[in-house]
Amino acid sequence: MSCATRAAMRFGSSLEMVYFRSRSPGRWWLVSSRPRSGSEMPFGRRDSKSTSRVTRAIGVGLVAVVLAVACGPAQPAFPGADGATQPSDPSGAGSTKRVNAAIFGEPTSVIARMNTAQVSIPGAGAIEQLANAALSDTDGEGKLRPQLAEAVPTTENGLWQLLPDGRMETTWRIREGAVWHDGTPVTSADLVFATTVDQDADLPILRNIGYQSVESVEAVDQRTVTVRWSRPYIDADSMFAQGSGSTGFGLPLPRHLLEETYASDKANFLALPYWSQEFVGTGAYTVREFVPGSHVLLQANDRYTSGRPKIDEIDVRFILDINVIVTNLLAGSIDMTLGRGFSIENVIQVRNQWPDGITEVNPRSWIVIHPQFMDPTPGVLSDVRFRRALMYATDRQQLVDSLQAGLSSVADAYLAPGEPEYPEVEDAAVRYKYDPRQATQLIEEVGYSKGPDGLYRDAVGQRLSLEMRTYGVRVSDDATVSIADAWTRFGLSTEPLRVSPQRISDREYMATFPTFLMYRQPNTASDLARTRGALAPTPETRFVGSNYARYVNPEYDSLVDRFLTTIPRPERIQVLRQIIRHISENLNLMGLFYDVEIGFLNNRLQNVKARENRLWDIQEWDTR
Repeated sequence: MSCATRAAMRFGSSLEMVYFRSRSPGRWWLVSSRPRSGSEMPFGRRDSKSTSRVTRAIGVGLVAVVLAVACGPAQPAFPGADGATQPSDPSGAGSTKRVNAAIFGEPTSVIARMNTAQVSIPGAGAIEQLANAALSDTDGEGKLRPQLAEAVPTTENGLWQLLPDGRMETTWRIREGAVWHDGTPVTSADLVFATTVDQDADLPILRNIGYQSVESVEAVDQRTVTVRWSRPYIDADSMFAQGSGSTGFGLPLPRHLLEETYASDKANFLALPYWSQEFVGTGAYTVREFVPGSHVLLQANDRYTSGRPKIDEIDVRFILDINVIVTNLLAGSIDMTLGRGFSIENVIQVRNQWPDGITEVNPRSWIVIHPQFMDPTPGVLSDVRFRRALMYATDRQQLVDSLQAGLSSVADAYLAPGEPEYPEVEDAAVRYKYDPRQATQLIEEVGYSKGPDGLYRDAVGQRLSLEMRTYGVRVSDDATVSIADAWTRFGLSTEPLRVSPQRISDREYMATFPTFLMYRQPNTASDLARTRGALAPTPETRFVGSNYARYVNPEYDSLVDRFLTTIPRPERIQVLRQIIRHISENLNLMGLFYDVEIGFLNNRLQNVKARENRLWDIQEWDTR
């Protein structure tokens, strides 16, 4: 009798456990667990903070208990058709060194920027970095290092030139011996082709803001490419680099495989099997199997420029249930996680229950509310006094204490304390201490008063109703529910809405939220480029863009442009201070608290160098 059958007999039909069978023989794994229809917990306000925690604890605990009781303590989490299981080989003694990883997302493409969802998919960038090397990559300190290139352009080595007329030139030379997975040499023509595709407005993909400063990309010879810039750009050296941003900036594409379809059938270009099962890249791993909604199996590339990886296979599983990922970590069936999505509660649970692994926690990103600036509902959202009232009505320190276990801090300024510019700009931000009386005064100033039910209404008695959307990442989900509860208790009726994974790909729906959208967003100085008015998702841009608030302000755009094009640091810091002040005064971004990036690694892994959005020295990763 199989493990799943015994579990069903012992626990009846109250829990639905879904397994997926791979096309590789004998491989099954748990991909979701949930109460059966009629017993789901709705996503909405809770009567107390403990409800969501208890529900999650019951979910994780019940899955663990089902597996432990039905299968016994020695059984791993992924049952096969005959009741056998295939966990990771803890000893590494088998003929094949294999690592099982998991991401909290379902990419449709190995190339992250070719996933057509309006938001970045957790873990998608990690898969690309495993399978597609770039001219340079980013290490754990955020420093660029040559990968497929001989050197990263700098003013010192002469490959980054500042011209007298204010323009720039950067030059890269591809390392000799760099080849695609099919053995074809990587050439400068591939880079020119990649930048052409990236800048094509007919393709619904997120594109890097740096392209607005690119004048031309020229293949000087087979291995040399020169980029001419129409103006200075502080991140020019991050072009053709992995792990340097949330959207690809000219990362290589094989011209010899894609150019014909791009030229003759652009409408179906992104539907090519190349992007998944037939992927050919330049990275440490080749794609052996890509099953949408399930996993991607990667195999070591013998031709990799930096040497064949020591790990033979990496199986990256797509799991949209954080509790299932945690359960499989504890069972030893997953060795590591890639990408974002985990919470402090996951950290505490795994640290307490997983002696076979380690947890890494590093400062990263912030939790931020994007107010809608185009046709908001209600219209009072356009009044900055109303947005300020909401900030005063929010006890952000309480959010840090309850959701982050006090390990983070309130986001008064756009930049996080760990960013190099923070000490020089943090005092430029306007601070909003929790002050319900100040919030009440501002809301009354814009024409609202409380009705008999304790909720604010306008002059004709219409109740003020708000909606707060989020998109399924644990920390933003929890913060959305907490904020909705707090604002409703204050008198502002607020409904939380979690966007389903299936709806995330609906760009128009994602862009036209009525009131608020809560995201976990990168917040480095360079990421300010994402907030410019030109990147507002509108019908004219086919709802593609990273300025989710759709805030269009010429003064703000001018400041961001000046920051991105000012090379001397002292002058650049002064502009950055003005940007920090503008954001905190106008609240085009309403910061709540700084977040952390979380990763889990089995102790049997060694030399694994990974952060949430960047991997490096992949060829040196190994098992004990």
